[in-house]
Amino acid sequence: MPDAPRPTLLFVVTEDWYFRSHRLPTARAARDAGFDVAVACRVANDGAAIAAEGFRVIPLPWRRRSFNPLRALGDIRRLTRLYRRERPTIIHHIAVKPTVLGGFALALAGLRDTRVVATLAGLGLGLSGPGLKAGLGRVLLRCALNAAAWRRGHALVVQNGDDGALLAAGWPRPPAARLIRGSGVDLAHYEELADPMGPVTCAQVSRMLTLKGVEDLVAAVRQVRDQGIDLRLILAGSPDPDSPAAIPEATLRAWNAEPGIEWLGPVNDVRTVWSRAHIAVLASRGGEGVPKSLLEAASCGRAIVATDVPGSREVAVDGRNALLAPPRDPAALAAALTRLALDAPLRRRFGLASRSVVDPDFGETEVRRRMRDLYLGLVTPVPAPSRR
Repeated sequence: MPDAPRPTLLFVVTEDWYFRSHRLPTARAARDAGFDVAVACRVANDGAAIAAEGFRVIPLPWRRRSFNPLRALGDIRRLTRLYRRERPTIIHHIAVKPTVLGGFALALAGLRDTRVVATLAGLGLGLSGPGLKAGLGRVLLRCALNAAAWRRGHALVVQNGDDGALLAAGWPRPPAARLIRGSGVDLAHYEELADPMGPVTCAQVSRMLTLKGVEDLVAAVRQVRDQGIDLRLILAGSPDPDSPAAIPEATLRAWNAEPGIEWLGPVNDVRTVWSRAHIAVLASRGGEGVPKSLLEAASCGRAIVATDVPGSREVAVDGRNALLAPPRDPAALAAALTRLALDAPLRRRFGLASRSVVDPDFGETEVRRRMRDLYLGLVTPVPAPSRR
């Protein structure tokens, strides 16, 4: 008898760079568990690297910053045709836009045997904040989740408990969420690093966006330096012109010209940043899932200063390995940075604790195992009840 066809798993994600950065380990785990893997995304510079893993790449003509109704309808129509053509065993929507558009596309495609996974890697400021617009956005998201949930085998994954609670609190009630914290960090690659020499240095690794609080961090470091404390700041990341929250490159270059501030641009290996920095910072204004930059910094044994927002506080545990400050509050951020800059024993204690926060719960091995088990659980037939 011929071998049964392998189950197919289709990832639907906005950008190829995000898939390569955050989802390759999960895709490899699925491949090793026997799935044929395809990735539908906007293809820019990382499509070839994804294809080199043995995954089929399907280009999608969408962009993260474009969410007008007419274009959204076109995206839903394209996804509907894609789902009918591919007829995958499992579709995995990653992040809010694929979940919303893909959920409605699934309802139109009518593939009743296809299983669905939706991972919300943070709700973003547009959905997690207060106000009518955010509330209506959450209603739309819940409707999309419910549109895909009429089939057998649907799983909603959130990366922090705050997002799950926020979604569960409103109408219409979405499917029950399961918690898988983050996309995993390679604990062997990101080993604990020795403390650097020289002036105390803090660093933020992120896209250079206003919503990441980069402007707040720069203002905070200026306040610390105005007190006569020689605190240095490293900013590592690109401005991401596809985002409406992008900080202009001219602004970044102007900051780079200031004493004590260095903008590196994108960095291929962030271990080179953490080898120079005593303190990891993420001044995010909210909407995080579980920030990978904090996972990597904690794995390298760095003390953390972060804003007290969902997602960040999963890794930055106040008083254990981190000091937390309210978002959008440069003065409070400056106070936390000053305290750590002047207290070397506290920095060392926090740095030692950081590794224990992420190992093993946030490790790549643990996240891969949980996602693999989720996929296999969706395709494994449930035994019929025995008859006596």
